[in-house]
Amino acid sequence: MIVLVMLISVLSLGFAVFLARQVLAADTGTPQMQDIAAAIKEGAEAFLRRQNRTIAVIGLGVAALIFILYAAVRPHNPNDPTTTFNMAIATTLSFVFGALCSGIAGYIGMFVSIRANLRTASAVRSSLNRALQIALRGGAVSGLFVVAMSLLGVGGLFALMRAFGVADEKIPLLIVGYGFGASLVALFAQLGGGIYTKAADVGADLVGKVEAGIPEDDPRNPAVIADLVGDNVGDCAGRGADLFESTAAENIGAMILGSGLAVSAAKAGIHFTEGMLGVMLFPLVARAFGLVASIIGIMAVRTDEDEDPMQALNRGYYVAALLAVGGFAAATRWLLHAPEQPGAWLRFFLCGLVGIATSQAFVYITQYYTEYRYRPVREIAEAAQTGPATTIITGMAVAFECTAVPTIVISLAILVSYFLGRSTGIANAGLFGTAVATMGMLATAAYILAMDTFGPITDNAGGIVEMSHQPEAIRKKTDRLDAVGNTTKALTKGYAIGSAALAAFLLFSAYLDEVRNYGFPIATVDIARPEVFVGGLLGAMLVFLFSALAIRAVSRAAQYVIKDVREQFKEKPGILAGKERPDYVLAVFMPIVVGVVFRAAFHVGAESVAALLMVGTMSGILMATALNNGGGAWDNAKKFIETGKYGGKGSDAHKAAVVGDTVGDPFKDTAGPSLHVLIKLLSTITLVMAPLFI
Repeated sequence: MIVLVMLISVLSLGFAVFLARQVLAADTGTPQMQDIAAAIKEGAEAFLRRQNRTIAVIGLGVAALIFILYAAVRPHNPNDPTTTFNMAIATTLSFVFGALCSGIAGYIGMFVSIRANLRTASAVRSSLNRALQIALRGGAVSGLFVVAMSLLGVGGLFALMRAFGVADEKIPLLIVGYGFGASLVALFAQLGGGIYTKAADVGADLVGKVEAGIPEDDPRNPAVIADLVGDNVGDCAGRGADLFESTAAENIGAMILGSGLAVSAAKAGIHFTEGMLGVMLFPLVARAFGLVASIIGIMAVRTDEDEDPMQALNRGYYVAALLAVGGFAAATRWLLHAPEQPGAWLRFFLCGLVGIATSQAFVYITQYYTEYRYRPVREIAEAAQTGPATTIITGMAVAFECTAVPTIVISLAILVSYFLGRSTGIANAGLFGTAVATMGMLATAAYILAMDTFGPITDNAGGIVEMSHQPEAIRKKTDRLDAVGNTTKALTKGYAIGSAALAAFLLFSAYLDEVRNYGFPIATVDIARPEVFVGGLLGAMLVFLFSALAIRAVSRAAQYVIKDVREQFKEKPGILAGKERPDYVLAVFMPIVVGVVFRAAFHVGAESVAALLMVGTMSGILMATALNNGGGAWDNAKKFIETGKYGGKGSDAHKAAVVGDTVGDPFKDTAGPSLHVLIKLLSTITLVMAPLFI
């Protein structure tokens, strides 16, 4: 099973390299297009180098802290999988390895995306289909690298620990640091990239579109290159690290629950066909089959010149999803079949279908609240007629409203998968059923990430085409691709919220299971106890404090960008006349470290930490949903008016809508996506530090 997982992962990486070479071999367009693309590439690489240096310094400090806590502070526990020193070494090295793999996966995805944008812009001049395929395959490099490296990391560590003689059921307790390392990098990449991209976007919009009255992608605007850079560092590198962390942490969490399931089943006289190892490795095998399905779906995408490109992407997704369902069925029958309970594997398969259906539901919910075909966005656009205040008020109402349906969907998914698992008649199978649902939701993660990265690639391509003064007919083609890219980015954010919610419950359950493995069983979390209640309150507070810090950081960075652009317009009047070249703004802000906020709470006890994790997760899911969908609704209300409604571009309604969009920018692209990571970071921190709480 390990060999199969490693083989599929290596072949997927090889295929990603093949796609990268194919993309990079494409035509690079005119010299003017190349100059603009070179500025974007230079800015993105400079940002990432600076951010990675910061992450490296903080990561090494956290690694040293983990080692000291495990080796010197925490006393030996008779349930430990190995000696205290060996636990310290294994956990620390797993953390460093997870951080390194996450950083590499994010960097490679961005490396290709900042080169695919130019090739897409060049290809669209002759073929819409060719441009679509270059953009998607450029994005697929990121998707395949993220999922394959996650599998290689977890599978490789598992094989290594097994070679050192560690018992199978104890291995996940030693490699939880891998998920924590990935989480830490993901938080910095998503938050740092989000702050940068939205500061540049806000500056470009307010000074360029509102004050100077020039187009969005105009080389006279000093912030415009920074805006295009931000698309890559936020949506490519940031989201890549985010989904890498998701797949890594959820694989390890599901392995912990799988070992508990196999042990309970054996005590009851129920034995799985492939034993405990088969149950534990099920998440890796199912994810490997999903990689194969995603590759076939990516290669199936093609379109005609007159077809809506979104239909082509949807066809590819349905191909990938259908094949993933088949692979999921094969994995459950192979690894989760128990002769004593012959129908158990089928119920677990149904749990996987619940996860897949949940991902679809979140896509449709996100569409309803963020596309201007539907009531919420149109309400905001209508409110823009009476000024910025009513635009913001209506947008906030939509943001709060949109938490209801997703919460009901997630609740149903958890309950249905739990009871399906429990109906197998195997002890602890209910919680494992929710883990299988999470695996189902992430079955096509590689294709989803390819669609997500498709967005910034086509956005950059549109900017390159406009700034290089290509014919209007070419710009219309990139507008079509850019519109599809905006949709795919919104949809994948909805997908990320749903997967984060299911994963958070999975990782919370894994935390309780891990604590039980150390001889401290927690059956319930009693919030009537003051210290437990305070732990939960701190978890909820953290979500609001984190969101405030993220939004404030965007505001401060945007102020710098706006002042710089205004000064350049004032000092160099030739910029707006098109006679002088501006100095492009490439400000970089250090990401915010939130780990210190938890340190005081971590020593309260295992149950108090469970309350912090539980309440923090619930409030984080609701806040992330509100921020993501609310910001997306403001954005598309502006776009709806730009189609000619309520006076169109330049009208008072449009100016009010731009203000609403500006308010929503840090919501949907900084604080909201970073909360997905924060939710899972809380879980991975508690998994790594659980032995210290007992």
